[in-house]
Amino acid sequence: MKTNTLKHNLIGDKKFYRHVLAIVFPLIVQNTITNVVSLLDNVMVGSVGTLQMSAVAIVNQLIFVFNLCIFGGLAGAGIFSTQYAGAKDDDGVRYCFRMKVYIGTVMFAIATVIFTAFATPLVSSYLAEDTTAADAAATLSYGLDYLKIMVIGLLPFTVSQIYASTLRELGETKLPMIASIAAIFVNLVFNYILIFGKFGFPCLGVSGAAIATVMSRFVEAIIIIVAVTVKRKKFTFIKGAFRRFYIPGKLCKDIFTKGMPLLVNEFLWSAGMAVLLQCYSVRGLDVVAAVNISNTINNLFNVVFLSMGVALGVVVGQYLGAEEEEKAKTAVWRLIALSIVLCLIIGGIMALLAPVIPDIYNTENHVKEMATKFLFIVAGLMPIFSFSHCCYFTLRSGGRTILTFVFDSVFTWGVVVPFAYCLARFTSIAIVPLFFAVQSLEFLKCIVGFILVKKGLWIRNIISE
Repeated sequence: MKTNTLKHNLIGDKKFYRHVLAIVFPLIVQNTITNVVSLLDNVMVGSVGTLQMSAVAIVNQLIFVFNLCIFGGLAGAGIFSTQYAGAKDDDGVRYCFRMKVYIGTVMFAIATVIFTAFATPLVSSYLAEDTTAADAAATLSYGLDYLKIMVIGLLPFTVSQIYASTLRELGETKLPMIASIAAIFVNLVFNYILIFGKFGFPCLGVSGAAIATVMSRFVEAIIIIVAVTVKRKKFTFIKGAFRRFYIPGKLCKDIFTKGMPLLVNEFLWSAGMAVLLQCYSVRGLDVVAAVNISNTINNLFNVVFLSMGVALGVVVGQYLGAEEEEKAKTAVWRLIALSIVLCLIIGGIMALLAPVIPDIYNTENHVKEMATKFLFIVAGLMPIFSFSHCCYFTLRSGGRTILTFVFDSVFTWGVVVPFAYCLARFTSIAIVPLFFAVQSLEFLKCIVGFILVKKGLWIRNIISE
């Protein structure tokens, strides 16, 4: 009987997997194409030079902080929006959408000021002390040129995330996928044209890569806005969304209360990842280049468990909103099991390809070898990262945002960052075992995540409280 119960908890029927597939497949396609193009962008910039690639990697790490802050800032309203969608409450979804507009506008303004006023010290903080003056100056110059243009793309990125996140919370993942694919095509084509100066265009190097990315951001935002407006009968939340900007006071307060920990969490976690790269950069710009190669390739293979996390949040959140708690509990373990199995397969494929993929980069052999070793490490740990990622979205789906904050950011800043900082600055341990030691800390996070999910503290219908 126990075996049957275990099987029931971990393996769903065809109807369950069809429902999950309808949500997760467009996400996987979208994220895969995005990361393939990111890989090609990386290769194209890398072919110009290692210093250019390092400069772009540094700036992209800074932009990554903003991107995750947007995700975190919108996530608070998204928790409510998902449960409203499960309860078939259009007004509730519309209020959450308006709240996202307010939050996104404020965050865009703050980020623009920071990236404009503090560009030089931000980029300079990643330049190791033993870097030659000429290399440091060149890397800084490339980085500032790239960042100056990328700031323009913050607005369309914010707008597209406001719309796309709301659509996903409704279970609509195809439209964001189509918009993203179109944007990716624009990015890829103009990267090639502007980086290398093809078809009569000037050869702009890293600036060309930035211009292409900004163009793609505008294309994505325009497609989503137009499609949602045209299909307003299907996406009913948009009807009257801009006619007035009223949000019930209690809901506004609840979103702020639940959302603030998520915003702070995403900021601190992404800042922690930026500091982690800075810790690695103490060992030289070659390490930055190798980590950049590894991360770019790793992101391509991580799309499955990252997409599974989003799908878990949507499926479980809608069950909670519809007050189907038992279905929510069962869905969590089934989705975690599915994600781990998929990552065992994907991680194995990644490990097999790790020795050859870095060869597509036009950089020094020792950088490629270092990147290969990093890839072996993250491939082996992929199921572990998958488990902790699913635990994070499970806790978030029920509005347990303080728990998610402790689980994610407190762990990052209380354990991972100090550990990496001490190893990088106060020991002579080689970079590869250092990288392995830091990444292996995810085991501790999984233990905590398992306990929290099993206790069921996340099971709450927050829209009816």
